[in-house]
Amino acid sequence: MGGKNIKIEATEKKLQHWDQMRPHIGFRKILIWFFLIISMLYILYSTNFILTSDRHKCSNPLDVVSIEQHLETLTNISSTNEQDIEDEPMQPVLPQKSQRYDTDLKHIVFGIAASSNLWEKRKEYIKVWWKPKETRGVVWLDKRVRTRRNEGLPEIRISGDTSKYKYTNRQGQRSALRISRVVSETLRLGMKDVRWFVMCDDDTVFMVDNVVRILSKYDHRQFYYVGSSSESHLQNIYFSYAMAYGGGGFAISYPLAKELAKMQDHCIQRYPGLYGSDDRIQACMAELGVPLSREPGFHQYDVYGNLLGLLGAHPITPLVSLHHLDVVEPIFPHMTQVKALKHLTQSIQLDSASIMQQSICYDKKRYWSISISWGYVVQILRGVISPRELEMPTRTFLNWYKKADYTAYAFNTRPVTKHPCQKPFIFYMSNTRYDRGRKQIIGVYSRHKSRPPYCRWKMDSPEKIDSIVVLKRPDPLRWQKSPRRDCCRILPSHKSSTMYLWVGNCREGETSQL
Repeated sequence: MGGKNIKIEATEKKLQHWDQMRPHIGFRKILIWFFLIISMLYILYSTNFILTSDRHKCSNPLDVVSIEQHLETLTNISSTNEQDIEDEPMQPVLPQKSQRYDTDLKHIVFGIAASSNLWEKRKEYIKVWWKPKETRGVVWLDKRVRTRRNEGLPEIRISGDTSKYKYTNRQGQRSALRISRVVSETLRLGMKDVRWFVMCDDDTVFMVDNVVRILSKYDHRQFYYVGSSSESHLQNIYFSYAMAYGGGGFAISYPLAKELAKMQDHCIQRYPGLYGSDDRIQACMAELGVPLSREPGFHQYDVYGNLLGLLGAHPITPLVSLHHLDVVEPIFPHMTQVKALKHLTQSIQLDSASIMQQSICYDKKRYWSISISWGYVVQILRGVISPRELEMPTRTFLNWYKKADYTAYAFNTRPVTKHPCQKPFIFYMSNTRYDRGRKQIIGVYSRHKSRPPYCRWKMDSPEKIDSIVVLKRPDPLRWQKSPRRDCCRILPSHKSSTMYLWVGNCREGETSQL
């Protein structure tokens, strides 16, 4: 019995000790679990933050491996689909000599009118399009500026004295006289093997391959004055619809430049009241009897604001030039204008003939309208919007005369929709590359991260799409055929957040309709 009592007492002492320790152990466990939970939350938050920040930096949630794997799947779907993706019907191209002239970049000389006050900023625009050792031309300044070696810029010269010429326009500047003589002064430099002189401003950016394509249509041995009017109807009324605007650039054939140089100094004396340089050139062309040959790809862009509406619905013609880049917003968001233009050159280098060319197609299952401006942007809209409307620029921009309404444009436009369900979902070009094996360009377009307005329509929202992959074959000879908009088709996708589109020549009987 005594032994049992001793054991019981010992047991009771252990239990008492355990009861005393239990609060400490319980508290310790709580602390351990607390730190584990905090650690897990921190890891999850950090992972999500890294992924999110990477997405914002790259603007491209797709990885190259994922695209490659899916392209392999697309290639092997079936012989029918393979034909849809790869075998593009080619319209017959006439022999080159029968319809075009063998004009090349070496035959074109650019005369760039510049100001010393703005040179440090504006020269960056010239660097975007100038091709050292390929392009030929001269920058004409009012006075000397500081230069650096190997900047990749044209030769710089100082314009001749124009103090003897009259200038009576109170709203303009005398520099118009100097600038109007750029073509004549460039001609007098005596450059060899010149067929065309192209006049432009220092804030003009050219697609030089498309300059060649446009001028190859014309006989350089004849008198030609090639360019385009302003986007502003009021500008064209005040100046002239017969005038090529110098900011968008214009071209003068060599024989015409020779005739202009002979008579220009006397000609500009007869028009002291004109405002600018380009209207003085046109006045002299009128005296020579040479009309303007219109090419709508030269863009003056007498507008303010966002060029998305204009560039997202570019006319069916080569994009030749952009102007007033200091006035409009950068063409890609969250970039400087120069950086945005350099970003665009990714697409230009792969297929300059097709840059900004619009394609229209429809997602029949989800009732979406899709507009592609190749190399630049893809827009998805809920509902069925007709091609007649989609090819009309949306007024994301303002008129040069800010008090003017939509009737003050020289072309048809449509308003920015106010209906929350018809706001476009915008996907800007993120990156693009050429796949040699498949002989096609692979462009990735990432959704612009802006919160869409609430929509009550009971239909799928394009908000679910993060990226669009656009497949296209280069088409350098497209402008040797009759002008036609490319067709586009929706391809199968392995991810609900990614859409695959094909762009190319239309098949026989193919149209853009739902």
